[in-house]
Amino acid sequence: MSGGPTGLVGQVAALAEGEVSSRRLVEEALRRIEATRSTLNAFRRVRAEAALAEADAADRRLAAGERAPLLGVPIAIKDDTDLAGEPTAFGCLGDFPPAPADAQAVRRLRAAGAVIVGKTNTPELGQWPFTEGPAFGATRNPWDLEHTPGGSSGGAAAAVAAGLVPAALGSDGAGSIRIPAAWTHLIGVKPQRGRISTWPDPESFYGITCNGPLARTVADAALLLSAAAGNHPDDPYQPPRIDPVGAVGRDPGRLRVALSFRPAFTGLPSRLDPAVRTAVLHLADRLAALGHDVAEADPRYGLVGPTLIPRGSAGVRDWVARTPDPTLLDPRTHTAARTGRLLGGRALRLARAAEVPLRRRVGALFRRFDVLLTPTTAVPPPRVGSMLGLSGWDTDRTMIQACPYAWPWNVLGWPGVNVPAGLTPDRLPVGAQLLGPADSEPLLLSLAAQLEADQRWGDLWPPDHPPA
Repeated sequence: MSGGPTGLVGQVAALAEGEVSSRRLVEEALRRIEATRSTLNAFRRVRAEAALAEADAADRRLAAGERAPLLGVPIAIKDDTDLAGEPTAFGCLGDFPPAPADAQAVRRLRAAGAVIVGKTNTPELGQWPFTEGPAFGATRNPWDLEHTPGGSSGGAAAAVAAGLVPAALGSDGAGSIRIPAAWTHLIGVKPQRGRISTWPDPESFYGITCNGPLARTVADAALLLSAAAGNHPDDPYQPPRIDPVGAVGRDPGRLRVALSFRPAFTGLPSRLDPAVRTAVLHLADRLAALGHDVAEADPRYGLVGPTLIPRGSAGVRDWVARTPDPTLLDPRTHTAARTGRLLGGRALRLARAAEVPLRRRVGALFRRFDVLLTPTTAVPPPRVGSMLGLSGWDTDRTMIQACPYAWPWNVLGWPGVNVPAGLTPDRLPVGAQLLGPADSEPLLLSLAAQLEADQRWGDLWPPDHPPA
């Protein structure tokens, strides 16, 4: 950022050493956001005046010798998360009222000293792996403006990949952090369910959606995860505490890694792009070269697919009821809401009851292996607009075919980390997932950091968005 520190860890250190002011970092973030409004279009709301005032307050605290994990650093959050005084439109048209209070995750970030510069774009109610819609236009991929950054945390991914902010908080209901991370060359962490609170909602989309970080490096993602993690007293899921930051510097040891290219059953065919397969195989080879035991093995997914639909569609139904004017919503949203009303009773209860046996079935893999490696998506990032005008059925079919790998872990509630897997011959990013059982974030982050040291992902920037 104009010759200054670019990453979250680097900015925290520079602020603590007095090498840079919070005001300068926030001013630079705001300048870059404004300069890319007509190209990337990453932000729905920008808090310029409030963020600068908070930066000045952070500088006073720093000058007084105070320290906090993110004190003075500019951060973005996705526009599905409440920020006091700002509307939570979640990609929708309409006159949404300002949120009366911060979400619990935002409270945690503020307590860590972060300066929230704005809220990033997301498709309508986070339903799709592209970030476009009549409420804000199209958010574009900094690697190629003709392509989507993915979704639904597409605005957050575009902002971080282009260096507008060093990290952002997104959410993942069926891959919505990991998919845009894969398509923008980022680290994207879907944590264990409950690791980062979704309060004021006790759970989001009936437990399938989790908040998590997007960042350019594993250390940055771990720092944001550590700062945002924690619970409201009434959260239904309160997993044991972990140390993400400490995990980054720890040798993962020799691990047993299962490599799988077979997605869970959906009833629809899905073809893995050869460039994605080649990239994931390269990472598998590097893991073997680093001393890990890598072997092909597929999880026994069973009928995990049918359990996602009632939870996701019932969540859409609930969100539609919150919107000030449902007539402004996409016809596909109304179709999903109708499905949610149809499946929101007994089918939803059965879907939730199936979670424990599905964990036992899929978790059998982790008696033989420590980590599962899969593609994050089946294809590289599609072109902007390619899914915007499709019918509901055609959208679902295209979405499932492009992104068949991420969503089972949302049903299971387990952690997953997207890591960059390389660029296609057209210079478009693709990614791979490191997946684990319950509470395995430290192991996944440790392994991701080891791969990062080998592959040096952070050295590679989008062509028109260099670090300085």
